[in-house]
Amino acid sequence: MDHTNKFLKTITLLFLMLTATHTYAEIKPATPNSTPKNTNVITNNYLLSPGDMIEISVWKEEGMQKEQTLIAPDGNISFPLAGTIMAAGKTMFILEETIASRLAAYITDPVVNIKLLQSNGNSIFVIGKVNKPGQFPTNRRIDVLQALSLAGGLTVFANQGDINVQRRVGDSIKVFPFEYDDVIDGKHLEQNIILEPGDTVSVP
Repeated sequence: MDHTNKFLKTITLLFLMLTATHTYAEIKPATPNSTPKNTNVITNNYLLSPGDMIEISVWKEEGMQKEQTLIAPDGNISFPLAGTIMAAGKTMFILEETIASRLAAYITDPVVNIKLLQSNGNSIFVIGKVNKPGQFPTNRRIDVLQALSLAGGLTVFANQGDINVQRRVGDSIKVFPFEYDDVIDGKHLEQNIILEPGDTVSVP
């Protein structure tokens, strides 16, 4: 009987020790004076474009929390105290640094955090004889072959030798030819261009 009681007491003590350790780990305070960091790992290299919706916050500034702004067609945004800033073509990290440098004249050591809410700007289009034509938002730059893959590949009725990429440049449309068979065979790979936001891959 004594052995049984000792065994039960030992088990109970071990359980209490484990519970106390787990509880301490849960309530352990955060390191003081820590500053927030952008946790959008996937979008670290994303280049902002007109049409993207972003959220801007400045650490410890109550009037500058979760300011949502749409990047205008000319690529600019406006932010309190920082004024008008070109956002298109920048990563969120670079834009954070740019805004912080503007705010430094008014705020001591500003820490800016930007979150991408909607990536409406960096989209390409694939139309014609592909299995899944449509608009494809992309978080990185892709080439023509990758775009065709996103669209489910060519149908059996596609004219593989007459594919082209259409790009609006100002008021005109620039056309880039794409010979599917050649590129697949490793020939004329310069045709497999990196697409820009708004490009349309047309498969007749």
